[in-house]
Amino acid sequence: MADARETNERRLRRLQQMRRTDSVTKASDALGKIWKAGREPDSIVLRSTLLWADGDRSRLTKLVLPRGIALRFYLLAVFEAQCRLDTGDLWQNARPLAGTESWPALVAIDGAYDTASGTYDAALQSMPAELHGSARAEERWRARKLEDLRLRQVKGALRTLEELGQEDALVSVPRGTRGQRLYEEFSLMEEGGRGDMPTPDHYSVPARSWTAAKTITLPKDFFLKGWIQVLNPSEVATWLILRRMSQWAPTKHRLSGVFLTTRPRMQIFGLRDDAWEDGCGRLREFGLIRPAEPPEGLEAAVDAITDPLIRALFSEPTRVRQAYEPHFWQMTDNGLTANAVQTLDRELTYRREKLADAAMKRMQHDPEGPASHASADA
Repeated sequence: MADARETNERRLRRLQQMRRTDSVTKASDALGKIWKAGREPDSIVLRSTLLWADGDRSRLTKLVLPRGIALRFYLLAVFEAQCRLDTGDLWQNARPLAGTESWPALVAIDGAYDTASGTYDAALQSMPAELHGSARAEERWRARKLEDLRLRQVKGALRTLEELGQEDALVSVPRGTRGQRLYEEFSLMEEGGRGDMPTPDHYSVPARSWTAAKTITLPKDFFLKGWIQVLNPSEVATWLILRRMSQWAPTKHRLSGVFLTTRPRMQIFGLRDDAWEDGCGRLREFGLIRPAEPPEGLEAAVDAITDPLIRALFSEPTRVRQAYEPHFWQMTDNGLTANAVQTLDRELTYRREKLADAAMKRMQHDPEGPASHASADA
């Protein structure tokens, strides 16, 4: 429980800092300008190959990392491409790494937190003395520091996306004469990776498929309302998998929701239990999914299904964990229309209170805590 409280507190602190600096608002405004100046797509089409596991992991789950913005950056690049290009068009970089219309401008971050001081203002210690005391100068200094941090985050994302492997790489970054990475000249690859042929699979805008076997769609509000900026990678991965399932089996999703047991989830998508369960829990709190009760008679109907993947979507778990009941989920895209920062601020604050109440009840039940157990053992 202590870890849950610390994790929630850290996330809430980061979110509130981004709110103070308008980081999410500015990034969302930049994405909104791209959308309005382009084709204004209602949804973004994503090839399902990003989600498929090859062995133990998929390209998607390889990007479920505790740090960095690699998954977010790739999805942002896909969004930018589909606002700008027509179906079938080949991607070419049209954006610099610096300036108001740069790649870093599309990314929201909280900044550098100093553990020792417990503040985000440690960077001010390196501020030239002549700038101190001027609110406007300090604001510009903070903005410059954030800009530098965003650039470093983008470069780190490009390295991560390239280092997925020779065939799985989702970007390619050319090298200069001295072997240095030329980040501003990176190329975007298709969702299935660079491929194993001499000519890489450069990204082109996919045509929308009638089935989710080839593509899934992501509502524009996922990008424009700030959700892509504030969800954790494991939550984004869980949300993408649930979208894939809901669009691949729409009738099943509408009637009883979708569910995956551990074995087929690992075999098909490569997402582990902790990421899935935590992702489902948070997405439910944020209003992006909801629990669904299976209708009566579903078990008998499942027995007649022969396709193993469809059976996996319908099958009841053999072992039910009380904390995550019910296990059948439905997407709630109307939740995406809400302001992501405000929603998370509200829900994380509420979760802080619940976790504190639970800790207090444990203390009341065992007021001496670990010390009493230590003395008893002695």
